[in-house]
Amino acid sequence: MRKVLFLFAGALCSFAIYSCMDSRLIDKIQVKSSQPQVGSSNISAREAKLLSTIFDSLGIVGSCSKLDTLGKGFSFTEGPAVDRHGNVFFTDQPNDKIYKWNASNGAITEFLSNTGRANGMYFDKNGFLITCADMHGEIWSIDKHGNHTVLVNNYKGKLLNGPNDLWVNPINGGIYVTDPLFPRDYWDDTDPRKGPWPGNTQQGGGYVYYLSPNRKTFTRVVTTDMGYPNGIVGSADGRKLYVGKWPAEIYEFDINHDGSLSNMKLFSAMGGDGMTTDNHGNVYVSNDKGITAFDKRGNRIFNVPTGQGWTANVVFGGEDERTLFMTGLDKVFGLKMKVKGVVKQ
Repeated sequence: MRKVLFLFAGALCSFAIYSCMDSRLIDKIQVKSSQPQVGSSNISAREAKLLSTIFDSLGIVGSCSKLDTLGKGFSFTEGPAVDRHGNVFFTDQPNDKIYKWNASNGAITEFLSNTGRANGMYFDKNGFLITCADMHGEIWSIDKHGNHTVLVNNYKGKLLNGPNDLWVNPINGGIYVTDPLFPRDYWDDTDPRKGPWPGNTQQGGGYVYYLSPNRKTFTRVVTTDMGYPNGIVGSADGRKLYVGKWPAEIYEFDINHDGSLSNMKLFSAMGGDGMTTDNHGNVYVSNDKGITAFDKRGNRIFNVPTGQGWTANVVFGGEDERTLFMTGLDKVFGLKMKVKGVVKQ
């Protein structure tokens, strides 16, 4: 009888494992727990290596979840932003386009061309897509029809370096912007920022700025030259701000009532590009290692490699806001999670 029970239990375990597996593993990487075999399910050695390196110390990845390629054939994907329906808008900056990933059916369609070379993006509570348009060093607000308004085009009469990423405070609507100088080959020859690396900054360095909720005041809130401030995200309660200093380090700030920042301190020695948070306050960052997450104390709790040389940005999307949406070079990826995002506006 005991032997029969063991056999029955084994059969159930086998069923549970194989019911989570998809035999069509083209462009998909399964979570480590499924333990696929190289060659038995058309999995390449490279994919198998990626499977073995997924790190999830708190079990925040969804059961039977796969890292899916949601779209490919782009040039360089960036700036994912989620709207109130869970749809994710992302950029293909070299081609000057913004695309929309539909949360209900997975379709990807072009939303806008001639975007001002949009980079980082974020939706505000009124449904406007706020974008870093670094063609002329501007911040745009784009309506649902694709019409844009320039919110910022200078600081103290001089061109910004090239706004890179931004975060809208969900409590008061104020906007924080990072402004490093990454020289672009698409800048006009008359552009004063253009030149051999590291370019010609008009601001004397790389800083973080704040656009007031009424969109009338634009101030420098990090007065220390951060060099290349890049990814940026804040806590759901609007009290903490995290700023990535490319290529390494993330710094944490306290957000004051007037939007100013204080108590700058090192949050993590691992930096990168784009960032997002989940409903547990974990902070996610994209870089050459894929996506890595840290808890509130800066402890590494999660990593998923995408197999790309660089993973540029990340956000939670989907109708339930449990799809970790990642942009990486010519592709965009999705991974179902148990945790969910907090940025859907």
